[in-house]
Amino acid sequence: MSTNISKEKRESLVQKINAIKTYISSAVQDENTAQLLTYISDIEKDIKGKKYGLVFEEHREGIDEVLANNLPVLTEDTDLFIDNGGQMNFLIEGDNLASLKLLEKTHKGRIDLIYIDPPYNTGHNDFVYDDNFISTNDSFIHSKWLSFIKSRLFIAKQLLSEKGIIFISINDIEQAQLKLLCDEIFGIENFITTMPKKGSGGRQDSKVFAVVHEYVVCYVKSISKYIAGRELKEIGNYPLFDEIKQRHYKLQLLRKWGDNSRRENRPNLYYPIYYTPNDSTFSIERESNDSIEIYPMLSATEAGCWRWGKSTMQANMSLGLVECKIKENEYIPYERTYEPIETQTKPYSTWLDNIDNNSGSVLLKQILGNSSFDYPKPLDLIEKLLKMGSPVKDYLVLDFFAGSGTTGHAVMKLNAEDGGSRKFILCTNNENNICREVTYERIKRVIAKEDYKASLKYFKVEYLPISDKLYYEYADELLLHIRELVELENGINFNGNAEIAIVLTEKELDDFTQNIPETCKAIYVGHDVLPTEEQEKIFAKRKIKVNVIPEYYYRDLEG
Repeated sequence: MSTNISKEKRESLVQKINAIKTYISSAVQDENTAQLLTYISDIEKDIKGKKYGLVFEEHREGIDEVLANNLPVLTEDTDLFIDNGGQMNFLIEGDNLASLKLLEKTHKGRIDLIYIDPPYNTGHNDFVYDDNFISTNDSFIHSKWLSFIKSRLFIAKQLLSEKGIIFISINDIEQAQLKLLCDEIFGIENFITTMPKKGSGGRQDSKVFAVVHEYVVCYVKSISKYIAGRELKEIGNYPLFDEIKQRHYKLQLLRKWGDNSRRENRPNLYYPIYYTPNDSTFSIERESNDSIEIYPMLSATEAGCWRWGKSTMQANMSLGLVECKIKENEYIPYERTYEPIETQTKPYSTWLDNIDNNSGSVLLKQILGNSSFDYPKPLDLIEKLLKMGSPVKDYLVLDFFAGSGTTGHAVMKLNAEDGGSRKFILCTNNENNICREVTYERIKRVIAKEDYKASLKYFKVEYLPISDKLYYEYADELLLHIRELVELENGINFNGNAEIAIVLTEKELDDFTQNIPETCKAIYVGHDVLPTEEQEKIFAKRKIKVNVIPEYYYRDLEG
Protein backbone atom coordinates (compact mmCIF):
# COMPACT_ATOMS: atom_id res chain seq x y z
CA MET A 1 0.00 0.00 0.00
CA SER A 2 1.42 3.38 -1.01
CA THR A 3 2.01 6.17 1.47
CA ASN A 4 0.82 9.73 0.81
CA ILE A 5 3.88 11.63 1.99
CA SER A 6 2.39 15.03 1.16
CA LYS A 7 -0.68 14.25 3.26
CA GLU A 8 1.51 13.24 6.21
CA LYS A 9 3.44 16.52 5.96
CA ARG A 10 0.18 18.53 5.87
CA GLU A 11 -1.21 16.70 8.89
CA SER A 12 2.04 17.32 10.76
CA LEU A 13 1.86 21.05 9.97
CA VAL A 14 -1.79 21.19 11.08
CA GLN A 15 -0.85 19.54 14.40
CA LYS A 16 1.87 22.15 14.97
CA ILE A 17 -0.56 24.96 14.12
CA ASN A 18 -3.11 23.57 16.57
CA ALA A 19 -0.42 23.52 19.28
CA ILE A 20 0.34 27.19 18.57
CA LYS A 21 -3.38 28.03 18.65
CA THR A 22 -3.76 26.24 22.01
CA TYR A 23 -0.84 28.18 23.46
CA ILE A 24 -2.14 31.54 22.20
CA SER A 25 -5.65 30.75 23.45
CA SER A 26 -4.28 30.16 26.96
CA ALA A 27 -2.50 33.53 27.01
CA VAL A 28 -4.05 36.85 28.02
CA GLN A 29 -6.48 37.79 25.22
CA ASP A 30 -6.22 41.17 23.54
CA GLU A 31 -6.28 42.59 19.99
CA ASN A 32 -2.87 41.10 19.21
CA THR A 33 -3.77 37.53 20.19
CA ALA A 34 -7.05 37.76 18.27
CA GLN A 35 -5.15 38.94 15.17
CA LEU A 36 -2.62 36.12 15.54
CA LEU A 37 -5.40 33.54 15.70
CA THR A 38 -6.89 35.00 12.50
CA TYR A 39 -3.52 34.77 10.75
CA ILE A 40 -3.04 31.16 11.86
CA SER A 41 -6.54 30.21 10.65
CA ASP A 42 -5.70 31.65 7.22
CA ILE A 43 -2.50 29.61 7.09
CA GLU A 44 -4.38 26.47 8.12
CA LYS A 45 -6.94 27.06 5.37
CA ASP A 46 -4.18 27.32 2.76
CA ILE A 47 -2.58 24.11 3.96
CA LYS A 48 -5.89 22.25 3.70
CA GLY A 49 -6.71 23.77 0.32
CA LYS A 50 -6.46 22.26 -3.19
CA LYS A 51 -3.51 19.95 -3.52
CA TYR A 52 -3.67 19.02 -7.18
CA GLY A 53 -3.90 21.25 -10.20
CA LEU A 54 -2.19 24.27 -11.62
CA VAL A 55 -0.37 26.44 -9.08
CA PHE A 56 1.09 29.75 -10.20
CA GLU A 57 1.80 33.26 -8.94
CA GLU A 58 -1.31 35.23 -9.86
CA HIS A 59 -0.74 38.77 -11.17
CA ARG A 60 -2.94 41.78 -11.70
CA GLU A 61 -2.95 43.65 -14.99
CA GLY A 62 -3.27 47.33 -15.60
CA ILE A 63 -6.73 46.69 -17.04
CA ASP A 64 -7.76 45.23 -13.66
CA GLU A 65 -7.06 48.60 -12.06
CA VAL A 66 -8.90 50.41 -14.85
CA LEU A 67 -11.98 48.21 -14.41
CA ALA A 68 -11.87 48.65 -10.63
CA ASN A 69 -12.33 52.40 -11.01
CA ASN A 70 -14.19 52.66 -14.31
CA LEU A 71 -17.21 51.17 -15.97
CA PRO A 72 -16.62 49.98 -19.56
CA VAL A 73 -19.18 51.26 -22.04
CA LEU A 74 -19.62 50.99 -25.79
CA THR A 75 -19.80 53.75 -28.35
CA GLU A 76 -20.45 53.19 -32.04
CA ASP A 77 -18.44 54.59 -34.92
CA THR A 78 -21.44 55.00 -37.22
CA ASP A 79 -19.21 55.92 -40.17
CA LEU A 80 -17.95 52.32 -40.19
CA PHE A 81 -21.37 50.66 -40.28
CA ILE A 82 -21.63 48.07 -43.08
CA ASP A 83 -25.15 47.33 -44.28
CA ASN A 84 -25.33 44.42 -46.72
CA GLY A 85 -28.38 42.59 -45.37
CA GLY A 86 -28.13 39.19 -43.74
CA GLN A 87 -27.11 38.75 -40.13
CA MET A 88 -25.93 41.64 -37.93
CA ASN A 89 -22.37 41.09 -36.70
CA PHE A 90 -20.22 43.11 -34.31
CA LEU A 91 -16.61 44.19 -34.07
CA ILE A 92 -15.52 45.60 -30.68
CA GLU A 93 -12.32 47.62 -30.44
CA GLY A 94 -10.67 47.69 -27.02
CA ASP A 95 -9.08 45.56 -24.33
CA ASN A 96 -10.76 42.19 -24.60
CA LEU A 97 -11.19 41.81 -20.84
CA ALA A 98 -13.32 44.96 -20.85
CA SER A 99 -15.21 43.66 -23.89
CA LEU A 100 -15.88 40.38 -22.12
CA LYS A 101 -17.19 42.25 -19.07
CA LEU A 102 -19.72 43.95 -21.35
CA LEU A 103 -20.65 40.68 -23.05
CA GLU A 104 -21.38 39.25 -19.59
CA LYS A 105 -24.32 41.68 -19.49
CA THR A 106 -25.65 40.86 -22.96
CA HIS A 107 -24.61 37.31 -23.81
CA LYS A 108 -24.34 35.23 -20.65
CA GLY A 109 -25.12 31.64 -21.68
CA ARG A 110 -25.77 32.65 -25.28
CA ILE A 111 -22.51 32.05 -27.19
CA ASP A 112 -22.53 28.73 -29.05
CA LEU A 113 -18.93 28.57 -30.27
CA ILE A 114 -15.79 30.39 -29.18
CA TYR A 115 -12.51 30.31 -31.06
CA ILE A 116 -9.45 32.15 -29.79
CA ASP A 117 -5.82 32.37 -30.84
CA PRO A 118 -4.18 33.98 -27.79
CA PRO A 119 -0.52 35.10 -27.75
CA TYR A 120 1.76 32.09 -27.51
CA ASN A 121 4.21 33.53 -24.96
CA THR A 122 7.41 32.49 -26.73
CA GLY A 123 9.39 35.31 -25.15
CA HIS A 124 10.03 36.84 -28.57
CA ASN A 125 7.89 39.98 -28.41
CA ASP A 126 4.60 38.14 -28.90
CA PHE A 127 2.97 38.61 -25.49
CA VAL A 128 2.37 42.07 -24.04
CA TYR A 129 1.57 42.29 -20.34
CA ASP A 130 0.91 45.71 -18.80
CA ASP A 131 2.24 47.42 -21.95
CA ASN A 132 5.53 45.50 -21.80
CA PHE A 133 6.67 42.54 -23.85
CA ILE A 134 7.38 39.51 -21.66
CA SER A 135 10.84 38.06 -22.31
CA THR A 136 12.23 34.63 -21.53
CA ASN A 137 14.27 36.26 -18.74
CA ASP A 138 11.12 37.19 -16.82
CA SER A 139 10.95 34.85 -13.81
CA PHE A 140 7.14 35.00 -13.95
CA ILE A 141 6.78 34.46 -17.70
CA HIS A 142 4.28 31.60 -17.30
CA SER A 143 2.47 33.02 -14.27
CA LYS A 144 1.76 36.31 -16.04
CA TRP A 145 0.47 34.52 -19.13
CA LEU A 146 -1.74 32.26 -17.02
CA SER A 147 -3.08 35.20 -15.02
CA PHE A 148 -3.83 36.98 -18.29
CA ILE A 149 -5.65 34.06 -19.91
CA LYS A 150 -7.41 32.81 -16.76
CA SER A 151 -9.43 35.97 -16.20
CA ARG A 152 -10.63 35.84 -19.81
CA LEU A 153 -11.42 32.13 -19.92
CA PHE A 154 -13.39 32.39 -16.69
CA ILE A 155 -15.77 34.86 -18.38
CA ALA A 156 -15.73 32.81 -21.59
CA LYS A 157 -17.22 29.89 -19.69
CA GLN A 158 -20.04 32.10 -18.41
CA LEU A 159 -20.78 33.19 -21.97
CA LEU A 160 -21.03 29.69 -23.44
CA SER A 161 -24.47 28.23 -23.98
CA GLU A 162 -25.27 24.82 -22.49
CA LYS A 163 -24.46 23.27 -25.88
CA GLY A 164 -21.46 25.54 -26.41
CA ILE A 165 -17.87 24.66 -27.32
CA ILE A 166 -14.55 26.51 -27.16
CA PHE A 167 -11.49 25.98 -29.37
CA ILE A 168 -8.13 27.45 -28.29
CA SER A 169 -5.07 27.52 -30.54
CA ILE A 170 -1.81 27.08 -28.66
CA ASN A 171 1.74 25.78 -29.08
CA ASP A 172 4.08 23.64 -26.97
CA ILE A 173 5.18 26.42 -24.63
CA GLU A 174 1.87 26.89 -22.80
CA GLN A 175 -0.14 23.85 -23.94
CA ALA A 176 0.44 21.82 -20.76
CA GLN A 177 -0.39 24.76 -18.47
CA LEU A 178 -3.44 25.67 -20.55
CA LYS A 179 -4.81 22.13 -20.31
CA LEU A 180 -4.59 22.15 -16.50
CA LEU A 181 -6.10 25.63 -16.32
CA CYS A 182 -9.02 24.65 -18.55
CA ASP A 183 -9.58 21.48 -16.50
CA GLU A 184 -10.07 23.78 -13.53
CA ILE A 185 -12.29 26.31 -15.29
CA PHE A 186 -14.43 24.13 -17.57
CA GLY A 187 -14.16 20.86 -15.63
CA ILE A 188 -12.08 17.87 -16.66
CA GLU A 189 -15.29 16.02 -17.55
CA ASN A 190 -15.93 18.63 -20.28
CA PHE A 191 -12.55 18.16 -21.96
CA ILE A 192 -12.99 16.90 -25.53
CA THR A 193 -9.52 16.66 -27.01
CA THR A 194 -6.24 18.36 -27.83
CA MET A 195 -5.99 18.32 -31.62
CA PRO A 196 -2.53 18.41 -33.21
CA LYS A 197 -2.47 20.74 -36.22
CA LYS A 198 0.18 19.95 -38.80
CA GLY A 199 1.23 22.72 -41.13
CA SER A 200 3.56 22.75 -44.09
CA GLY A 201 7.28 23.41 -43.70
CA GLY A 202 8.57 24.24 -40.26
CA ARG A 203 9.95 27.05 -38.12
CA GLN A 204 13.59 27.36 -38.98
CA ASP A 205 14.37 29.30 -35.80
CA SER A 206 13.89 26.17 -33.73
CA LYS A 207 17.14 25.13 -32.02
CA VAL A 208 16.80 21.39 -32.63
CA PHE A 209 13.88 20.35 -34.85
CA ALA A 210 11.81 22.10 -37.50
CA VAL A 211 8.51 22.60 -35.64
CA VAL A 212 5.62 21.80 -37.95
CA HIS A 213 2.77 21.48 -35.48
CA GLU A 214 0.59 23.41 -33.07
CA TYR A 215 -2.50 22.41 -31.10
CA VAL A 216 -6.17 23.25 -30.78
CA VAL A 217 -7.46 22.55 -27.25
CA CYS A 218 -11.19 21.85 -27.09
CA TYR A 219 -13.69 21.97 -24.19
CA VAL A 220 -17.48 22.12 -23.99
CA LYS A 221 -19.76 23.80 -21.47
CA SER A 222 -21.64 20.58 -20.68
CA ILE A 223 -20.64 17.21 -22.11
CA SER A 224 -24.13 15.82 -21.48
CA LYS A 225 -25.78 18.48 -23.67
CA TYR A 226 -23.20 19.05 -26.38
CA ILE A 227 -23.83 17.80 -29.93
CA ALA A 228 -20.86 17.77 -32.31
CA GLY A 229 -20.83 18.41 -36.02
CA ARG A 230 -20.17 15.42 -38.28
CA GLU A 231 -18.24 15.05 -41.49
CA LEU A 232 -19.79 13.75 -44.71
CA LYS A 233 -18.50 10.35 -45.72
CA GLU A 234 -17.04 9.94 -49.17
CA ILE A 235 -19.63 7.71 -50.79
CA GLY A 236 -17.44 6.79 -53.74
CA ASN A 237 -18.25 6.54 -57.42
CA TYR A 238 -21.57 5.04 -58.56
CA PRO A 239 -21.30 5.22 -62.39
CA LEU A 240 -24.25 3.03 -63.38
CA PHE A 241 -27.94 3.91 -63.27
CA ASP A 242 -30.97 1.70 -62.56
CA GLU A 243 -33.84 3.03 -64.68
CA ILE A 244 -36.45 1.13 -62.69
CA LYS A 245 -35.28 2.17 -59.23
CA GLN A 246 -34.01 5.54 -60.49
CA ARG A 247 -30.82 5.18 -58.47
CA HIS A 248 -27.13 5.10 -59.25
CA TYR A 249 -25.14 1.97 -58.41
CA LYS A 250 -21.78 0.28 -58.86
CA LEU A 251 -20.68 -3.33 -59.34
CA GLN A 252 -18.20 -5.36 -57.34
CA LEU A 253 -17.18 -8.98 -57.66
CA LEU A 254 -19.43 -11.42 -55.88
CA ARG A 255 -16.43 -13.69 -55.43
CA LYS A 256 -14.34 -12.91 -52.37
CA TRP A 257 -10.97 -11.36 -53.11
CA GLY A 258 -7.80 -10.57 -51.23
CA ASP A 259 -6.80 -12.33 -48.02
CA ASN A 260 -8.77 -15.45 -46.98
CA SER A 261 -10.36 -15.74 -50.42
CA ARG A 262 -9.38 -19.39 -51.13
CA ARG A 263 -11.79 -22.31 -50.74
CA GLU A 264 -9.86 -23.76 -47.82
CA ASN A 265 -10.17 -20.47 -45.91
CA ARG A 266 -14.00 -20.53 -45.98
CA PRO A 267 -15.18 -23.93 -47.27
CA ASN A 268 -18.82 -23.18 -46.41
CA LEU A 269 -18.73 -20.28 -48.88
CA TYR A 270 -17.75 -22.53 -51.77
CA TYR A 271 -20.87 -23.73 -53.56
CA PRO A 272 -22.45 -23.38 -57.02
CA ILE A 273 -24.95 -20.73 -58.07
CA TYR A 274 -27.03 -20.85 -61.25
CA TYR A 275 -27.54 -18.17 -63.91
CA THR A 276 -30.22 -18.40 -66.60
CA PRO A 277 -29.21 -16.18 -69.55
CA ASN A 278 -32.68 -16.20 -71.17
CA ASP A 279 -34.27 -14.19 -68.34
CA SER A 280 -31.08 -12.95 -66.62
CA THR A 281 -32.02 -14.54 -63.28
CA PHE A 282 -29.95 -16.14 -60.54
CA SER A 283 -30.72 -18.89 -58.05
CA ILE A 284 -28.84 -21.25 -55.77
CA GLU A 285 -30.70 -24.28 -57.23
CA ARG A 286 -30.75 -25.33 -60.90
CA GLU A 287 -34.10 -24.20 -62.29
CA SER A 288 -33.80 -25.31 -65.97
CA ASN A 289 -31.52 -27.09 -68.35
CA ASP A 290 -30.48 -23.65 -69.66
CA SER A 291 -29.09 -22.61 -66.26
CA ILE A 292 -25.34 -22.20 -66.10
CA GLU A 293 -23.52 -23.50 -63.06
CA ILE A 294 -21.00 -21.00 -61.67
CA TYR A 295 -18.39 -21.59 -58.96
CA PRO A 296 -16.23 -18.94 -57.24
CA MET A 297 -12.94 -19.67 -59.04
CA LEU A 298 -9.75 -17.67 -58.52
CA SER A 299 -8.30 -19.24 -61.65
CA ALA A 300 -9.00 -22.16 -63.92
CA THR A 301 -7.52 -24.52 -61.36
CA GLU A 302 -7.79 -22.71 -58.00
CA ALA A 303 -11.11 -22.56 -56.14
CA GLY A 304 -12.16 -19.52 -54.16
CA CYS A 305 -15.29 -18.61 -52.20
CA TRP A 306 -18.28 -16.31 -52.32
CA ARG A 307 -18.69 -13.32 -50.03
CA TRP A 308 -22.10 -14.51 -48.81
CA GLY A 309 -23.53 -17.68 -47.34
CA LYS A 310 -26.42 -19.48 -49.08
CA SER A 311 -29.27 -17.79 -47.21
CA THR A 312 -27.88 -14.28 -47.78
CA MET A 313 -27.10 -15.17 -51.39
CA GLN A 314 -30.70 -16.26 -52.03
CA ALA A 315 -32.13 -13.14 -50.32
CA ASN A 316 -29.95 -10.77 -52.33
CA MET A 317 -30.72 -12.62 -55.56
CA SER A 318 -34.44 -12.13 -54.84
CA LEU A 319 -33.81 -8.38 -54.38
CA GLY A 320 -32.11 -8.17 -57.77
CA LEU A 321 -28.73 -7.33 -56.26
CA VAL A 322 -26.81 -9.87 -58.38
CA GLU A 323 -26.11 -9.49 -62.07
CA CYS A 324 -23.84 -11.19 -64.58
CA LYS A 325 -21.19 -9.98 -67.01
CA ILE A 326 -19.63 -12.07 -69.76
CA LYS A 327 -15.91 -11.73 -70.10
CA GLU A 328 -13.93 -13.95 -72.51
CA ASN A 329 -16.80 -16.47 -72.64
CA GLU A 330 -16.84 -16.62 -68.81
CA TYR A 331 -19.92 -15.73 -66.80
CA ILE A 332 -18.86 -13.53 -63.88
CA PRO A 333 -21.43 -12.59 -61.17
CA TYR A 334 -21.34 -9.16 -59.53
CA GLU A 335 -23.11 -7.50 -56.63
CA ARG A 336 -25.02 -4.29 -57.21
CA THR A 337 -24.31 -1.66 -54.53
CA TYR A 338 -26.63 1.33 -54.67
CA GLU A 339 -25.74 4.89 -53.75
CA PRO A 340 -27.02 5.64 -50.21
CA ILE A 341 -30.37 7.42 -50.11
CA GLU A 342 -29.64 9.18 -46.82
CA THR A 343 -26.60 11.32 -46.14
CA GLN A 344 -23.80 9.31 -44.59
CA THR A 345 -21.67 10.98 -41.92
CA LYS A 346 -18.80 10.16 -39.58
CA PRO A 347 -17.12 11.89 -36.62
CA TYR A 348 -14.46 14.45 -37.50
CA SER A 349 -10.88 13.37 -36.96
CA THR A 350 -8.84 15.16 -34.31
CA TRP A 351 -5.81 15.10 -36.63
CA LEU A 352 -5.79 18.51 -38.33
CA ASP A 353 -3.68 17.75 -41.38
CA ASN A 354 -2.88 19.50 -44.65
CA ILE A 355 -3.47 23.00 -43.31
CA ASP A 356 -0.88 25.39 -44.70
CA ASN A 357 0.09 27.93 -42.05
CA ASN A 358 1.31 30.28 -44.76
CA SER A 359 -2.08 30.36 -46.46
CA GLY A 360 -3.36 32.83 -43.86
CA SER A 361 -0.65 35.36 -44.71
CA VAL A 362 -1.05 34.83 -48.45
CA LEU A 363 -4.81 35.39 -48.29
CA LEU A 364 -4.52 38.47 -46.07
CA LYS A 365 -2.07 40.08 -48.51
CA GLN A 366 -4.43 39.32 -51.37
CA ILE A 367 -7.24 41.08 -49.51
CA LEU A 368 -5.37 44.06 -48.03
CA GLY A 369 -2.25 44.34 -50.17
CA ASN A 370 0.79 44.78 -47.96
CA SER A 371 -0.06 43.77 -44.40
CA SER A 372 2.26 43.79 -41.40
CA PHE A 373 0.02 41.44 -39.40
CA ASP A 374 2.05 38.41 -38.29
CA TYR A 375 0.78 34.83 -38.47
CA PRO A 376 -2.92 35.21 -39.39
CA LYS A 377 -4.74 31.92 -38.93
CA PRO A 378 -5.55 29.89 -42.08
CA LEU A 379 -9.13 30.38 -43.24
CA ASP A 380 -9.67 26.67 -43.85
CA LEU A 381 -8.67 25.87 -40.25
CA ILE A 382 -11.36 28.11 -38.77
CA GLU A 383 -13.93 26.98 -41.30
CA LYS A 384 -13.25 23.34 -40.35
CA LEU A 385 -13.57 24.12 -36.63
CA LEU A 386 -16.89 25.85 -37.28
CA LYS A 387 -18.15 22.69 -38.99
CA MET A 388 -16.80 20.45 -36.23
CA GLY A 389 -18.24 22.61 -33.48
CA SER A 390 -21.94 22.30 -34.27
CA PRO A 391 -24.28 20.46 -36.66
CA VAL A 392 -26.63 23.44 -36.93
CA LYS A 393 -26.18 26.46 -39.17
CA ASP A 394 -27.58 29.35 -37.11
CA TYR A 395 -25.29 29.63 -34.10
CA LEU A 396 -23.39 32.58 -32.58
CA VAL A 397 -19.58 32.69 -32.74
CA LEU A 398 -17.23 34.73 -30.53
CA ASP A 399 -13.53 35.42 -31.04
CA PHE A 400 -12.04 37.74 -28.41
CA PHE A 401 -8.53 37.56 -29.85
CA ALA A 402 -9.82 38.42 -33.30
CA GLY A 403 -6.53 39.67 -34.78
CA SER A 404 -6.83 39.79 -38.55
CA GLY A 405 -10.51 38.78 -38.53
CA THR A 406 -10.14 35.25 -39.92
CA THR A 407 -13.00 33.99 -37.73
CA GLY A 408 -15.45 36.56 -39.08
CA HIS A 409 -14.32 35.82 -42.64
CA ALA A 410 -14.79 32.06 -42.07
CA VAL A 411 -18.31 32.54 -40.65
CA MET A 412 -19.42 34.53 -43.70
CA LYS A 413 -17.78 32.12 -46.14
CA LEU A 414 -19.39 29.09 -44.54
CA ASN A 415 -22.80 30.78 -44.53
CA ALA A 416 -22.42 31.45 -48.25
CA GLU A 417 -21.47 27.82 -48.89
CA ASP A 418 -24.24 26.06 -46.96
CA GLY A 419 -26.95 28.70 -46.65
CA GLY A 420 -26.38 29.14 -42.92
CA SER A 421 -27.23 32.15 -40.77
CA ARG A 422 -24.35 32.09 -38.29
CA LYS A 423 -23.36 35.38 -36.63
CA PHE A 424 -20.10 36.57 -35.13
CA ILE A 425 -18.76 38.94 -32.49
CA LEU A 426 -15.09 39.87 -32.80
CA CYS A 427 -13.08 41.61 -30.07
CA THR A 428 -9.55 42.95 -30.46
CA ASN A 429 -7.42 45.82 -29.28
CA ASN A 430 -6.26 48.49 -31.70
CA GLU A 431 -2.52 48.14 -31.19
CA ASN A 432 -0.83 49.53 -34.33
CA ASN A 433 -4.34 50.28 -35.67
CA ILE A 434 -4.98 46.54 -36.11
CA CYS A 435 -8.71 46.71 -35.40
CA ARG A 436 -9.43 49.55 -37.79
CA GLU A 437 -6.91 48.88 -40.56
CA VAL A 438 -6.76 45.08 -40.54
CA THR A 439 -9.74 43.42 -38.83
CA TYR A 440 -12.40 45.85 -39.99
CA GLU A 441 -10.88 46.45 -43.40
CA ARG A 442 -10.69 42.73 -44.11
CA ILE A 443 -14.35 42.16 -43.20
CA LYS A 444 -15.39 45.18 -45.23
CA ARG A 445 -13.49 44.10 -48.34
CA VAL A 446 -14.55 40.46 -48.36
CA ILE A 447 -18.20 41.48 -47.93
CA ALA A 448 -17.85 43.78 -50.92
CA LYS A 449 -15.88 41.35 -53.08
CA GLU A 450 -17.91 38.22 -52.37
CA ASP A 451 -21.21 40.02 -51.80
CA TYR A 452 -21.67 38.18 -48.54
CA LYS A 453 -25.09 38.83 -47.04
CA ALA A 454 -23.77 40.20 -43.77
CA SER A 455 -23.79 43.51 -41.90
CA LEU A 456 -21.37 44.87 -39.29
CA LYS A 457 -21.45 47.40 -36.48
CA TYR A 458 -18.17 48.83 -35.16
CA PHE A 459 -18.07 49.54 -31.41
CA LYS A 460 -15.31 50.99 -29.26
CA VAL A 461 -14.78 50.38 -25.56
CA GLU A 462 -14.63 53.57 -23.51
CA TYR A 463 -14.55 54.05 -19.76
CA LEU A 464 -16.89 55.89 -17.44
CA PRO A 465 -15.15 56.89 -14.16
CA ILE A 466 -17.10 55.62 -11.15
CA SER A 467 -14.51 55.76 -8.37
CA ASP A 468 -15.83 57.59 -5.29
CA LYS A 469 -19.13 58.27 -7.05
CA LEU A 470 -22.63 57.17 -6.18
CA TYR A 471 -24.75 55.53 -8.85
CA TYR A 472 -26.98 58.52 -9.45
CA GLU A 473 -23.91 60.66 -10.18
CA TYR A 474 -23.09 58.77 -13.36
CA ALA A 475 -26.45 57.12 -14.17
CA ASP A 476 -27.40 59.73 -16.76
CA GLU A 477 -24.11 59.28 -18.57
CA LEU A 478 -24.56 55.51 -18.45
CA LEU A 479 -27.91 55.87 -20.19
CA LEU A 480 -26.11 57.35 -23.19
CA HIS A 481 -24.48 53.95 -23.81
CA ILE A 482 -27.42 51.61 -23.22
CA ARG A 483 -28.41 51.77 -26.89
CA GLU A 484 -25.25 49.93 -27.95
CA LEU A 485 -25.82 47.14 -25.41
CA VAL A 486 -29.37 46.63 -26.68
CA GLU A 487 -28.11 46.45 -30.27
CA LEU A 488 -25.36 44.01 -29.28
CA GLU A 489 -27.68 41.69 -27.34
CA ASN A 490 -30.41 41.60 -29.96
CA GLY A 491 -28.33 41.82 -33.14
CA ILE A 492 -30.17 44.92 -34.35
CA ASN A 493 -29.48 48.43 -35.64
CA PHE A 494 -31.41 51.47 -34.42
CA ASN A 495 -29.69 54.03 -36.64
CA GLY A 496 -31.93 55.08 -39.52
CA ASN A 497 -34.25 52.14 -38.85
CA ALA A 498 -37.91 53.11 -38.78
CA GLU A 499 -39.03 49.59 -37.85
CA ILE A 500 -37.59 49.69 -34.32
CA ALA A 501 -37.07 52.39 -31.71
CA ILE A 502 -35.54 52.84 -28.26
CA VAL A 503 -36.66 55.15 -25.47
CA LEU A 504 -34.79 55.50 -22.21
CA THR A 505 -36.70 58.29 -20.45
CA GLU A 506 -40.35 59.18 -20.01
CA LYS A 507 -39.86 62.34 -22.09
CA GLU A 508 -38.45 60.28 -24.96
CA LEU A 509 -41.47 57.98 -24.64
CA ASP A 510 -43.89 60.93 -24.79
CA ASP A 511 -42.12 62.32 -27.87
CA PHE A 512 -42.13 58.91 -29.57
CA THR A 513 -45.86 58.23 -29.05
CA GLN A 514 -46.67 61.57 -30.68
CA ASN A 515 -44.60 60.79 -33.80
CA ILE A 516 -44.62 57.02 -34.32
CA PRO A 517 -43.29 56.02 -37.77
CA GLU A 518 -45.81 54.12 -39.87
CA THR A 519 -43.42 51.17 -40.29
CA CYS A 520 -42.55 50.77 -36.60
CA LYS A 521 -42.91 47.20 -35.36
CA ALA A 522 -41.07 47.18 -32.02
CA ILE A 523 -39.86 49.50 -29.30
CA TYR A 524 -37.27 48.94 -26.57
CA VAL A 525 -38.10 50.72 -23.31
CA GLY A 526 -35.83 51.43 -20.34
CA HIS A 527 -36.57 49.17 -17.37
CA ASP A 528 -37.69 52.09 -15.20
CA VAL A 529 -39.80 53.79 -17.90
CA LEU A 530 -43.50 52.95 -17.44
CA PRO A 531 -45.88 53.57 -20.36
CA THR A 532 -49.21 55.12 -19.44
CA GLU A 533 -52.46 53.25 -20.05
CA GLU A 534 -53.12 55.45 -23.07
CA GLN A 535 -49.65 54.75 -24.51
CA GLU A 536 -50.14 51.00 -24.05
CA LYS A 537 -53.41 51.23 -25.99
CA ILE A 538 -51.62 53.06 -28.81
CA PHE A 539 -48.94 50.35 -29.00
CA ALA A 540 -51.57 47.61 -28.96
CA LYS A 541 -53.60 49.28 -31.71
CA ARG A 542 -50.50 49.76 -33.88
CA LYS A 543 -49.34 46.17 -33.07
CA ILE A 544 -46.00 47.46 -31.79
CA LYS A 545 -44.14 44.97 -29.62
CA VAL A 546 -42.80 46.50 -26.39
CA ASN A 547 -39.49 45.08 -25.15
CA VAL A 548 -38.33 46.09 -21.68
CA ILE A 549 -34.56 46.61 -21.48
CA PRO A 550 -33.24 44.18 -18.86
CA GLU A 551 -32.57 45.56 -15.42
CA TYR A 552 -29.32 43.61 -15.25
CA TYR A 553 -27.76 46.26 -17.50
CA TYR A 554 -27.84 48.50 -14.42
CA ARG A 555 -28.39 46.32 -11.38
CA ASP A 556 -24.76 45.71 -10.34
CA LEU A 557 -24.19 49.47 -10.11
CA GLU A 558 -27.06 50.30 -7.82
CA GLY A 559 -27.07 50.33 -4.06
